[in-house]
Amino acid sequence: MSMSGSTSMVKNRRFEDEGNGLGLGVRHLQMFLLFIGLSVGFAMRVNLSVAVVAMTDTSINPDFPEYPLSEKTKSWVLSSFFWGYVVTQVPGGSLARRFGGKVTLLTGATICSLLNFLTPLCVGLGGWSLLCVLRFFEGLCQGVFFPSCHTIISAWIPPKEVATLATCAYSGVQFGTIIMLSVSGLLASSAGGWPSIFYASGACGILWAVLYYIWGASSPNDSKRISAEEFKLIELSKASEKINKSQLPQNRQPTPWLSFLTSPPYLALTAVHCATAWGFYTLLTQIPSYMNNILGKDIKSNALLSSLPYIANLGLGFVFIWMSKLMDKYTSLSLGFSRKFFNSIGHYIPMCLLVALGYVPKEHDTLAVVLLTLTVGLNSAIHLGFQVNHIDLSPNYAGTLMGISNALASIMSLSAPLLVGVIVTDKHNVEQWRIVFFVAAAIYLVGNGLFILFGRADVQEWNDPPVKERHTAVPQMESQRSECCDK
Repeated sequence: MSMSGSTSMVKNRRFEDEGNGLGLGVRHLQMFLLFIGLSVGFAMRVNLSVAVVAMTDTSINPDFPEYPLSEKTKSWVLSSFFWGYVVTQVPGGSLARRFGGKVTLLTGATICSLLNFLTPLCVGLGGWSLLCVLRFFEGLCQGVFFPSCHTIISAWIPPKEVATLATCAYSGVQFGTIIMLSVSGLLASSAGGWPSIFYASGACGILWAVLYYIWGASSPNDSKRISAEEFKLIELSKASEKINKSQLPQNRQPTPWLSFLTSPPYLALTAVHCATAWGFYTLLTQIPSYMNNILGKDIKSNALLSSLPYIANLGLGFVFIWMSKLMDKYTSLSLGFSRKFFNSIGHYIPMCLLVALGYVPKEHDTLAVVLLTLTVGLNSAIHLGFQVNHIDLSPNYAGTLMGISNALASIMSLSAPLLVGVIVTDKHNVEQWRIVFFVAAAIYLVGNGLFILFGRADVQEWNDPPVKERHTAVPQMESQRSECCDK
C-alpha cells in the first residue's frame, strides 16, 4: 500500500470518528420522517380492525348507518388488505432501487391515504364487497413500504448506525398501532362517528406526504440540505466498511435473483422472518379470542389492554438500542453475534412465555396479561436482529431482499389464523389452544435456530456490480459534491 493511500485511510477513519460527534443531521431527519410515515401507514392498516366494531353496532353511535356482517364475511374483509400487500412486495423493492425509495414510498402512501378518505363512501355505495376491493388496493399501496424504507436506510445510514436508527424508524409501526387503538373508540363515539376514523387517518397520511415531498430524499446525493461534513461522514463510513461507491445501488444493474435464492445466509434470514410473522400474527389475531373464551377477560373492549403489548414493544425497543450501544462500546463482539443475540431475545424468550400462557389458570388472568405483554414487548429485539440483516448482506439490494422475505412472511401471516381455525374446533377447549401455542413456539425455535446456524452479517459477494461497471470514483464523487456545496 502506498504512503498516500495509508494517509488517506487514516484521514478517512479520523473523520469518521470525529463525525460521530456531529450531533443530529439530515440522516436523523430522514429516519424521523420514516418513523412518522410508518406510524401513519400502520394506523391506516389497523383502522378497519377497530372501526368494524362501530360499523356493525349502532349502539356505539346511533347517528351513523349500521352494516351487519357475518364472521365469514368479516374475515374476508379484514384479510383483503393482505392479499394486495403480498403482491407488491418484490416489485416494490426493485422499483425503489430503480427510481429511489422516496418515489415509491411517497406514491404508495399518497394513494393509500386517498383511498382511506373514500372508505365511508365506498361502504355506502357497494357495502362490504366494494370495501374488500378498496382494502385490496390499499394493500397494494402499502406493499412497497418496507422495501422502500430498507432502500432509504441503506443509502442514508452509516453501517455502525444502521441497527439504532433503523429501530427508531421502524418503531413507528408500534406507535401508529398504539395511537389508532387508543383514539378509535373516541372517534367512533364522537360527532364524526366511525367515518371519522378513516378521515382522520387519511388526512394524517396526506399531511405526511406533503412534508415528505418537501423534506425527504432517497439518498444523500438527492438531498439539497445535507452538509458537506455529514455527506462525507456517510460516504467515508461506508468506504471504511469496504462498501465503496461502485457498490452503491446502480439503477440499471441486473438483479442477481439466483444468487438470492441460493444464498444460505439469506435463506436463513427469510426463514426467521417467516417465523416472526407466524408468531406475531398468531398473537395479534388469536390471543384476544383466547383471553375472552378461556380466561374470561375481554381485552378487545379495553383500549388500554389492547394497546399495552404494543406500548411495551415500543418502550423495550429503546431499551434494546441502549443495550446495543453498551455492547458496541465495552465489548469487541462481532456484528454477526450482535444480530443473533438480539434476535434470540426476540424469539426464544417469547417462545417460552407463549407456551407458559397456555397453562395460566383462569383465576390468574392478570398474570396472563403480563405474559402477553412481555411476549409482544420482547419481540422488539428483532429490530436489532434479522430486521436490518438485509442491509448487512447487501446494501445494493436491501429493498429487494426485504420485498422477497416480507412477501413470504405475509403469506405466513395469512396462514397462521387459518391453521388456528383447523386446530381450534371448540373455542372453549384449552387443550386445543395449547397446541396452537406449541406450534408457534416450534416455528420460533426452528426459524431462529436456522438464523443462528447460517446467518451472517457481512456483505455478500453477489452485492458487488460486475467488474466492468466498477469505477474508482470515491475521490471524484467527493470533489463533485464539494463543488456542488460551494455553489
